[in-house]
Amino acid sequence: MSSTPWDGEKIAELVSRLTLEQKVAQLGGFSVTDLLVRTETAARLDPTRLPELRPHGVGHLSMVWFLGEDIDRLTASLEEVQAAVRDLTPFGIGALVHIEAVNGFLHASGDQFPTAWAQAATWDPDLVERMAAVSAAHMSRSGMHLAFSPVMDIARDPRWGRVHETYGEDPELAARFSVAFVRGLQGRDGEHGVLATGKHFLGYGSSEGGLNQAATQLGRRVLVDEYAEPFRRAITEADLRVVMNSYNEIDGVPVAANHWALTELLRDELGFEGLAVSDYDAVALLKRFFHTATTEGQAAAQALTAGLDVELPGDVHYRHLADEVAAGRVDERVVDTAVARVLAVKARLGLVPDLGTRPRRLAAPDPVEATEVRQAMAHRSLVLLENDGVLPLPSAGKRIVVVGPAAHELRVHFGAYTSVSNAEVPLGMRAVMSGQVAGVDPATFVFTDLFQVRMPGMDPVFEDIAHQMHPDAPTVLEALRAVDPSIAHAPLGRFEVDPDAPLVAAEVEAAVADADVVIAVVGERTGWVGNNTAGEGQSTANPVLPGDQEELLALLAATDKPLVTVVVSGRPLVLTEAAVASNAVLLAPLLGEEGGNAVAAALFGATNPSGRLPSTFPRHVGQIPLYHGHHYGSGYEHPTGTRHGYGDLLDGSPLYPFGHGLSYTSFDVAFSGPDVVELADGHIRARLTATNTGDVDGETVVQLYARDEAASIVRPVRQLLAFARIALAAGESAEITLDAPVERLFYTMLDGRRGVESGEVTVMAALSSADVRDQTTIMINGTAE
Repeated sequence: MSSTPWDGEKIAELVSRLTLEQKVAQLGGFSVTDLLVRTETAARLDPTRLPELRPHGVGHLSMVWFLGEDIDRLTASLEEVQAAVRDLTPFGIGALVHIEAVNGFLHASGDQFPTAWAQAATWDPDLVERMAAVSAAHMSRSGMHLAFSPVMDIARDPRWGRVHETYGEDPELAARFSVAFVRGLQGRDGEHGVLATGKHFLGYGSSEGGLNQAATQLGRRVLVDEYAEPFRRAITEADLRVVMNSYNEIDGVPVAANHWALTELLRDELGFEGLAVSDYDAVALLKRFFHTATTEGQAAAQALTAGLDVELPGDVHYRHLADEVAAGRVDERVVDTAVARVLAVKARLGLVPDLGTRPRRLAAPDPVEATEVRQAMAHRSLVLLENDGVLPLPSAGKRIVVVGPAAHELRVHFGAYTSVSNAEVPLGMRAVMSGQVAGVDPATFVFTDLFQVRMPGMDPVFEDIAHQMHPDAPTVLEALRAVDPSIAHAPLGRFEVDPDAPLVAAEVEAAVADADVVIAVVGERTGWVGNNTAGEGQSTANPVLPGDQEELLALLAATDKPLVTVVVSGRPLVLTEAAVASNAVLLAPLLGEEGGNAVAAALFGATNPSGRLPSTFPRHVGQIPLYHGHHYGSGYEHPTGTRHGYGDLLDGSPLYPFGHGLSYTSFDVAFSGPDVVELADGHIRARLTATNTGDVDGETVVQLYARDEAASIVRPVRQLLAFARIALAAGESAEITLDAPVERLFYTMLDGRRGVESGEVTVMAALSSADVRDQTTIMINGTAE
């Protein structure tokens, strides 16, 4: 959204006309659930309570998805609340309304898509741009303004439960998808009238021990050059206007109160000019968990002066800012700056009368477009990790037995921040508060603890919710039987070990005795509430297949039946034992309602798997963190000689490397001749020839990497520069050009400037980070910002 002539002067004039209390009101959230009056049978919305609860106005509305289960009720209720806000707030200023959208519009009425990690596995940012545009249409018609998406965190530790919300481990891949999401949601020229929110700034995905909200032990150079890259690119290439802080602390200072992160880096260096909002309860953590503040007012002062403009979901701490100003502990000019940023965003979205026009509402979401994008994402994100030739299966003539706890479950294909997981939250909360969960005292229970509580007996309830919300979505078993009705099912394996029902080798052998092929559908549950092993607040010390699933695969392998293993997961797991046991391994990275059909199509060859890994899979948990772009002298790959490795690992390389993915055909890629990699106009351009060398049509992802051979700062052994997905018929070749600005090689030099020094750079044409097919060397002239 381009700036307008009135941005500065008129916003400043409006700020000057507000009282201090009215200014502070613009900096806090208000949960609409406080307007719900509960009766014995239902909850009634009562906006007349607003003047009593927020006498100086309302800046932001939180938790609006609870206003209605259908879109008409949600929209009408939100309009009713917004009208009350305009009547109350000075000058008729409306409230900013936010929603989540990383997997689609987070509401029962919204189109849902595969999770972000699956989106990244497509290596097709155009699909994400189209997906985000669908979500923008949902937001526009319902009166939403901000999507608290995308998640721009670089995730390199699979113990962390939120990997599935990210675009993986690589700064370039994450940047390309982040830019695509922001463009799709906002419109390339800002014409959609809604704004994306980049989160979580900064380093959240690399917390100590993989624990949620823990310290991030990274130096400033890697934070600036790698972890900030998706934010840098979204700001400069897609006009990102809203950023959310992360929950972690960096070098002893929580990001919510970190002036270096929120002001010096985000604004002064990255050039961000928009609004910084808190993640839910991030300001509360300053007092409650980090102990950097002893009062609510002190926490508010720390956050605001660091550069955090808005507290969400409420204003428990920021409401004390007027007192902090009166006591001389906060300069009112700091408040004015934050309020001006809030009002500038509101003016752009038509929420400030006489300052801009309200954007036109977009047309209703196109269900055909949504379905096409969702299905394309699901099919293109499936990653074939292993295959000795057992796949694809014939559609008839084979006796197939399907086993595994994920075979006949729909819920397992959904992650957190989906409409399914969202619908589970109130049911889980109700179970806790009514005393149905053993070992939990409702009197002392805190809402945020809900993510940690095990809920025996709730799995069938949550499975029913998934089927009610997606009645036409089949499980993997049902989708397989739609192709071959003779497929048998043996309910073997559990997500949680049951000491009273152990696996018995003889029973497993008998269950598959008549099989020509066994399909084991395994994985883990991911979400917010329930018996999950991944999700927000749910880290694992050992990210392996939970329950007795590894034992099941070992027992199946002992039968000598060909074994095809389907892994349903939104993060890298340690699959070493599964790889040994299986003849083929297919990764289904949380595909939502399309999971069953997509898996069946791939297994029977109706589609040719073409996904590529957005994250590295380790052989052993002790290798974590493991990622392809590690520095010279560290990690697993050493181009110039052997370094120290793990004495108890025969192979210290990844089990499956970043960018890996097999196909039912084969491909090759090479530079199209000598001197075809050139440096011109500040860009590295490479002409490559990709060839389908097999006898089956397919798609591949051509990947271009670079390595700076010498610098005064230790550089990565490999950086992803560019990539392109390409479809090739059997035997077909095609020439493509991949282009990347030299700035992709920039780093923070010894003098503090970002640039690159003169010297040799090796450019590599590859089909994965470990499958380099051609390389050449070019000379780079030193340049800096």
